Amino acid sequence: MSWQEYAFRRLTDANPFPSVMGRVCPAPCESGCNRNEVEDTVGINSVEHFLGDYAIANNLAYTKPAATTGKRVAVIGAGPAGLACAYQLAKMGHEVTIFDDHAELGGMMRYGIPGFRTPRAILDAEIQRILDLGIKTHLNCRIGTDITMDEINASFHAVFLGMGAQSGRPLPVPGATAPNVVTATSFLRAFNDGRMRHVGKRVVVVGGGDTSIDVATVARRLGHIDKVHEKDRPEYAIAGHVAHDVAEISAKQGAEVTLTSVFGVDKMQANKHEIEQAKAEGIAIRGGLSPITVLLGPDGRAVALRVARCEARFIGTRLEIKAIEGTEEDIPADLIVSAIGQAIDFTGLEMFDNGKGAISADRNYQVTGKPGVFAGGDLIRPHLLTTAIGHGAIAAEGIDRFLRGEELDKRPKIDVHFFDLQRKMLEKGLAFSEVHEPIRGTDGSTAAIHNFDNRSDRYVIPHKELFLGHFNYTPRNVRKVITLNAEQALGNFEERLQALSQEHAVAEAKRCMSCGMCFECDNCVVYCPQVAVFKVPKGKSTMGRYVDTDYSKCIGCHICKDVCPTGYIQMGLGE
Repeated sequence: MSWQEYAFRRLTDANPFPSVMGRVCPAPCESGCNRNEVEDTVGINSVEHFLGDYAIANNLAYTKPAATTGKRVAVIGAGPAGLACAYQLAKMGHEVTIFDDHAELGGMMRYGIPGFRTPRAILDAEIQRILDLGIKTHLNCRIGTDITMDEINASFHAVFLGMGAQSGRPLPVPGATAPNVVTATSFLRAFNDGRMRHVGKRVVVVGGGDTSIDVATVARRLGHIDKVHEKDRPEYAIAGHVAHDVAEISAKQGAEVTLTSVFGVDKMQANKHEIEQAKAEGIAIRGGLSPITVLLGPDGRAVALRVARCEARFIGTRLEIKAIEGTEEDIPADLIVSAIGQAIDFTGLEMFDNGKGAISADRNYQVTGKPGVFAGGDLIRPHLLTTAIGHGAIAAEGIDRFLRGEELDKRPKIDVHFFDLQRKMLEKGLAFSEVHEPIRGTDGSTAAIHNFDNRSDRYVIPHKELFLGHFNYTPRNVRKVITLNAEQALGNFEERLQALSQEHAVAEAKRCMSCGMCFECDNCVVYCPQVAVFKVPKGKSTMGRYVDTDYSKCIGCHICKDVCPTGYIQMGLGE
């Protein structure tokens, strides 16, 4: 197969949404990239973006399993966690049925993120590729209401709960029940459903995370209309009423959007790049402000949000906010959006509520006290889309072991999809067998896998174990981002982020330092003063057997370890 397809298939072993995640993931993994110690991180999500788009353009499909297990699994919720779990289970040969109470699949990827960040054609293509594995779906169907959990348990051998946290948290201040004070989730869903086509002239968003940025940028793009009819107010659209004919014939003007956060702008949780883009579009971002009360007009609608300067800090996991007296001010508003968090709707599923608005599960994501029931995503921990995808993959492994009647062992601290050396040896036609007698070194044995220690389940290779002098300064290949000003943003729902070209994607991938892996640089061979390290014959060359060591010559000087660029070589005294 082509290298592009090979890379895509390796990538999607863990993540079936490369195009989506390559666009919207804030890539916290990049902050831990060892390349930062040289000049700049490797653009992991930009390479992912390129590969995902290549797969869609070339109609790459997943391979169906050769045999099925006869086991049926119900996946409740079609967001990133549910779809990722369904994908992994289908590849294992299990029969999967997805239940979701929306009209379309995707969860927060569809209903919580605006289309100019996750183009719907891209999302639809990546979801369809998963469904093509033979997964069944039941849409507009809510478990706990339309179908009971007893009926689900009677029809399926295991269950995965991935409903997500799609209920917004209202502002905890007086006046927050006004009709034009809404939650971020209801706002974004109304927009993504196509019901809301304009907002008020002055919009105030309270938050500080990525969701609040999405709300603010959507509001900026929608703008407002003059002489709005009472029935066309945005809160009515958010409540589910489609009444925006007037928007088609009225002149839109830019909305004045203010985003407030209890944290300083430099400490907001939102992606720093998205914050800068929002500022460029004319959105006022003000940090260190805490909402005090919603001011109401004679008609009962909100006319302003009263805020005060504040100091915010975490004490453990609890957020403490201290307002500073005498610093109050009023921010005029026609629409106030609360983006301070999300909640889970347990209607009909109260038996899973741990009393804290979440679900308790073990390290395999099996629900406490519910054998065969697993959970993941925001139900466990409200976090990133990539976190939810990881939960789905881990839960699928647990479900598979449960269905096979195996014990669910404790998982390692680091969850990885590591390199399978034995499979690689078989691909190269190399035989291997078990060694039972004690041997001193493996340089004279073809039975053992020489110099290979899978360390991935124990720790990540830190930069201090690398030989950074091996790597030259290589500038990062950065994706082009279309930055809009205040006027250009109005009515502009085109994608802003452009994929790397193939040439630049390859160049960016080559900046990876292969931490903990051997990339055959020959340093250990060249620098060994005893000529103890040597290349193995080509016929035996594979990852982990590229070089060999003659222990009758080795004096344990550690030079090979010191000049290994990737930290692959570790040395120590044997028993």
